[in-house]
Amino acid sequence: MIKTCVRRLAAPLATALAASLLVAAPAPAGAAEGRYAADIRRTEYGIPHISAKDHGGLGYGYGYAFAEDNLCVMASWALTLRGERSRHFGAEAMSDDAVDPVSNLASDVYYKSVHASGVLRRVLARPAPHGPGAEVRALVDGYVAGFNRYLSETGVAGLPDPACRGKDWVGPITATDVWMNLLDLGRLAGSSSFKEAIAASGQEEEEAKQPDRKKKVSAPGSNAYALGREATRSGHGMLLADPHFPWNGSRRFYQVHLTIPGVLDVSGGSLYGTPMVQIGHNASVAWTHTVSHAQRFTLYRLKLVPGRRTTYLVDGRPEPMGRQEVSVTVRDAGGATRAVTTTLYTSRYGPVLATGWTEGTAIALADVNAANLRFADEWLAMGTARDLAGLRRAQDTYQGMPFVYTLAADAGGETYFADASVVPHVTDEQADRCRAGDDPEMLILDGSTSACLWGEDADAIEPGVFGPAAQPRLARADYVTNANADPWLTNPEAPLTDYPRIFGDTRTQRDLRTRVGLDMIAQRLSGDDGLGAPGFTLDTLRRTATGKRNLSAELLRPDLRALCRARPVMTASDGEKVDVRRACATLTAWDGRARLDSRGAILWREFFLGLHRPQRRPDGGVIPPRSWWKVPFDPEHPLTTPRGLDLANPAVPAALADAVRLFRANDLPLTLTPGQAQWYGAVPVPGCTEAEGCFDRIRARGALGEEGRYADVDTGSSFLMAVELTPSGPRARTVLTYSLSANSTSPHHADQTELFSRGRWVTGRFTEAEIRAYPGLTTVSLR
Repeated sequence: MIKTCVRRLAAPLATALAASLLVAAPAPAGAAEGRYAADIRRTEYGIPHISAKDHGGLGYGYGYAFAEDNLCVMASWALTLRGERSRHFGAEAMSDDAVDPVSNLASDVYYKSVHASGVLRRVLARPAPHGPGAEVRALVDGYVAGFNRYLSETGVAGLPDPACRGKDWVGPITATDVWMNLLDLGRLAGSSSFKEAIAASGQEEEEAKQPDRKKKVSAPGSNAYALGREATRSGHGMLLADPHFPWNGSRRFYQVHLTIPGVLDVSGGSLYGTPMVQIGHNASVAWTHTVSHAQRFTLYRLKLVPGRRTTYLVDGRPEPMGRQEVSVTVRDAGGATRAVTTTLYTSRYGPVLATGWTEGTAIALADVNAANLRFADEWLAMGTARDLAGLRRAQDTYQGMPFVYTLAADAGGETYFADASVVPHVTDEQADRCRAGDDPEMLILDGSTSACLWGEDADAIEPGVFGPAAQPRLARADYVTNANADPWLTNPEAPLTDYPRIFGDTRTQRDLRTRVGLDMIAQRLSGDDGLGAPGFTLDTLRRTATGKRNLSAELLRPDLRALCRARPVMTASDGEKVDVRRACATLTAWDGRARLDSRGAILWREFFLGLHRPQRRPDGGVIPPRSWWKVPFDPEHPLTTPRGLDLANPAVPAALADAVRLFRANDLPLTLTPGQAQWYGAVPVPGCTEAEGCFDRIRARGALGEEGRYADVDTGSSFLMAVELTPSGPRARTVLTYSLSANSTSPHHADQTELFSRGRWVTGRFTEAEIRAYPGLTTVSLR
């Protein structure tokens, strides 16, 4: 039975509500004044299928549907993007950034500085492809109007989510908020990771610190398979998407199906606050992303003019730093507010950081995505591609992917991998010539000479970035894969090596997640995984992806069993003798997986993670870690090395003895399972950590608690999508691990989480017939 509900706002009511709500937020920037129309149909688990006759209407329906499910998250994130958290929640509280939380004051200063810089205004003033195209602008304006319509209808006091019901900080969003969200998404692996260092750039107490950001990428991770006709039993293209994004906050995925008849028909995962699909499929193409290892920024060491702390030299000529006054309103514990003003400094390269600032030098940040919104048009264009050639044209046209690899397959059975992301144009020669520091993990260039500015490519969309010809790319009829490693072994039969070092390394050790992912493909293609005849089907693709293998156990457990037989009593890190026989028996009987009922999986984790902890001497000093691998890494055998346990290394028995003592001290069973130790709210969660070599990995911050539980899972497999592209249309299976709604009272707050817990998937509904066939279909028509 189809239930149809048509909602029409009475004009006087809408006007009154809008007037009362606009007090809480600035007027919408650039929102369209035209009419919008959209239909929102929901199938199982609340998944919305939105259709409209144009992009403005599509955004309108999407914004409305998203607000129904997640208004509170977006309302809070809008405050963050405006730099207004300290006004409402105090300066010392932590921000709501799920990837890199900082104090509200640091967050506010950073975002206020972005607004004050005028970068968003300048980008929006540019024509496509450098600035957003008309279709994306219409999507954004419609999204804002739809979101705000739901809020007007419901009212702040009537919101269903108790997290923000009746709160004075809830109000309409603006087009500026959505554009800022997109800009911030692009900066996720660059400027956004340096909020504190940017926000404190003018503070004297920071001068003596050195740069401490050693991560290449601070963004989340992912897994991906693109399978071609030579790897699938049907000869069709298939794709596995397994992004590992946060389970809370504004960087979650929202599952949605967007349709403009004859123009766009795309289904998949869309990050909160973005009105387009980032990971998904249409009728003949499917694509996904994993986080690229390419560098998104370079640091420049500035040579300061003696005695002039805010003037630096370039080619021997002095240049004064730009000065930016940023004022943030702060609420104290008593409710009173005051203004806090911070002075920030900028250079020709970008913001000057608080870290590394001395009397003679300073450090500036050059972010390649500082003014990039091109990816919005690129994702929209990818959604309309009919084959991989069309997808590649979209990427070459906009050249805007901010920090991700792209893996795709089409109905013809072709596959494609590319690091088509925006990468600073720093050649190997320039990196060697201009390096201004000896830290191999931190690319700091000499800012005192213009010869160290980023270079240019003739095929690049703008100066300072590498063009498509320089990017690592691979097209295959069997498969391409990535699990956040460098492009080198995208397919071991055709290693990628001919690219600048700034894109990533070659012939270096692969992490265990990458190795297990490649081994899973190899075993499926040979039929040695116990799942039937060789080659992938949609069913075996799903079963492979969620098999819960633990590669560290597969590589190390045989040697550990030998150690157990030889030494039933082992010495802990503090010298205590510990009987480990029961622990050894538990690990021997363990199934080697991370299923809900895998008895011994948590004991293994505590042992394995203990191998990485530094040992302490009796005098309190730290013993430098020594490799406990028996066979070291060999670049000629990257998929099978390192392996084995060095039983002569005292860290090995100490790690097991320490793990046993932890369980005994807290009276925990050695057979503790993931289903007992790992939860998301009230739902037990299977899986294990990336370090252990788990493909569909999860993460829970902090140590194992005394009660035998970790903190709630906060990151891991998020939007799982397996798609087969057949001549009669796509066959998709999906599961949104944390479910569709952040509202704790929603029926869709944990329904898919329970599916994920039990290893089940949702059958995708893409065609009109499939959507109409759902017996509980509901429709909301917005006019």
